[in-house]
Amino acid sequence: MRDPLSKTIKTIQPSGIRKFFDIVSEMDDAISLGVGEPDFDTPWHIRDEGIYSLEKGRTFYTSNAGLKELKIEIAKFLSRRYGLTYDYNKEMLVTIGGSEAIDIAMRAMLDPGDEVIIPQPSYVSYLPCAVLANGTPVIIDLKAENEFRLTAEELEAAITPKTKILVLPFPNNPTGAVMEKKDLEAIAEVIIKHDIFVISDEIYSELTYLEKHVSIASLPGMKERTIVINGFSKSHAMTGWRLGYACGPAEIIKQMIKIHQFAIMCAPTTSQYAAVEAMRNGDEDVQMMREEYNGRRRYLMQRFKEMGLSCFEPFGAFYVFPCIKEFGMTSDEFATKLLQSKKVAVVPGTAFGASGEGFIRISYAYSLEDLKLALSRVEEFINELRAAK
Repeated sequence: MRDPLSKTIKTIQPSGIRKFFDIVSEMDDAISLGVGEPDFDTPWHIRDEGIYSLEKGRTFYTSNAGLKELKIEIAKFLSRRYGLTYDYNKEMLVTIGGSEAIDIAMRAMLDPGDEVIIPQPSYVSYLPCAVLANGTPVIIDLKAENEFRLTAEELEAAITPKTKILVLPFPNNPTGAVMEKKDLEAIAEVIIKHDIFVISDEIYSELTYLEKHVSIASLPGMKERTIVINGFSKSHAMTGWRLGYACGPAEIIKQMIKIHQFAIMCAPTTSQYAAVEAMRNGDEDVQMMREEYNGRRRYLMQRFKEMGLSCFEPFGAFYVFPCIKEFGMTSDEFATKLLQSKKVAVVPGTAFGASGEGFIRISYAYSLEDLKLALSRVEEFINELRAAK
């Protein structure tokens, strides 16, 4: 019988995160710190609007690009929060989460052999999406000594005549790293010099703790060469609603809509009506969640200090990325033994690229009570490892 599978799909490995999710789901009394999902319920007024849309029978397709009312509200949100101005009718597309937007942006922009620069550690979908779009991934290994920020020098060294796209994954999953305006200005010069494009994944843009997020698209000369990816999952605790959006040059968005049209049709109508409410009246919800995350972030950093566990201070998203190199284990070995002996699940840094070796990702999208219990178990574990040396 002929092999039914594509040669390309067989080269792609499953997500390294799922292994630990599957194990912990069958363990009694285990605490998972691995899920990148807000522990808050979607705010009631947003859920209520979704319910109301169903009661009113708003269950039909919207336009392929998304509900007009929602696109207008997204445009207003981007303007007031980040100083970005987009034509909702030509420069915006509502998608099934930010992940679909990343996928179709690459498929709309890449030809076979085009290179996609992907800084790592970073979200697990960038590399397989590039491969599935016939692109060639080029990895930049971000460094802890640079707080896992991308530098202009690193970008310059990675660019070749085949480079088409830079993926800019900040605020970053898994490290929590951010790019400040001065960092973005430095790499923008390189991007313009070499005439390449940017897919700027800003899904955590509302969760920053050092200063307000700056979008690279707001810098001179960058809007016309940037696709901004964002959504509602992280900022408004709407993961299961599956709603994101992409903004960018009209010629690129037009082609992305074409792919979306044939593969998806439109994002869920109920989710879109709920998101209108999130955009209009959700700023206070986001502020409340941001403050709660920040308190948890500070707690974790203090506990790591008490344990003597090295961890650079992250200022974005809801992750910390402590270093476990002192224990002489791989990230996978450390995470496996921690789960087996203390029933605490974390994610090996290598799930996010080879440069994540020697680190683990801990999510603080959990209650402070759970974090305190889990961190006490982690402390026991590392004290036992140190005593055994």
